Amino acid sequence: MARVSQAHLDARRRQILDGAALCFARNGFHATSMQDVLKEVDLSAGAVYRYFSGKEELIEAIATEVLGAIRDVYERAARESPPPMPDELIARTLAHMMRERPAVTDGGEWLFPRLMIQAWTETLRNDALSALLDEGFAKVTAAWTKVVSRYQETGMMRDDVAPDAVARTLMAVVQGFGVQYALFGTFSPEALRAGLRGLLSMREAADGTGNESVEKG
Repeated sequence: MARVSQAHLDARRRQILDGAALCFARNGFHATSMQDVLKEVDLSAGAVYRYFSGKEELIEAIATEVLGAIRDVYERAARESPPPMPDELIARTLAHMMRERPAVTDGGEWLFPRLMIQAWTETLRNDALSALLDEGFAKVTAAWTKVVSRYQETGMMRDDVAPDAVARTLMAVVQGFGVQYALFGTFSPEALRAGLRGLLSMREAADGTGNESVEKG
């Protein structure tokens, strides 16, 4: 009997995860059955259960993968010199998520934000998923904190602000974007980046106005 290659196994696992994510994003975790997943990926029950024991394990695998991908973006950014500005880094994060999860779309719509909200809701009843997201959130926060620390080391940001506080605020921006996109679908990554750039320019604009006032006085 021919041995199945690791590449084949990885591709099959990817197929199952993408199909399950699409089902969950469309209909929610509870309204999606394993039969729905089997139909979406066009595989037998035996083929799918070889990789995942059921919906709970699929949900946890998707959450782990997504959080790991986001953390990697920030870990790489912390090693850049200088590190990318927040508007660039957040835009890069969203672009990475949209590029790396092409299967999680339906008629051109990016369904990941809907999946994200459903995962948050599921933590209210799923202790294992809640613990997994807590751990993943802590790791993403740590990676963001490294970026903020680099801002301070390079003089891009004042150093009397706790890096963790800045990191959590920037993460809240990304999470808030996801919520707006899921609920209304009219907020684009480009608009988010432009809005952040405008906020980042406030101090420069205020200083300019203040200087002009002094000179006129």
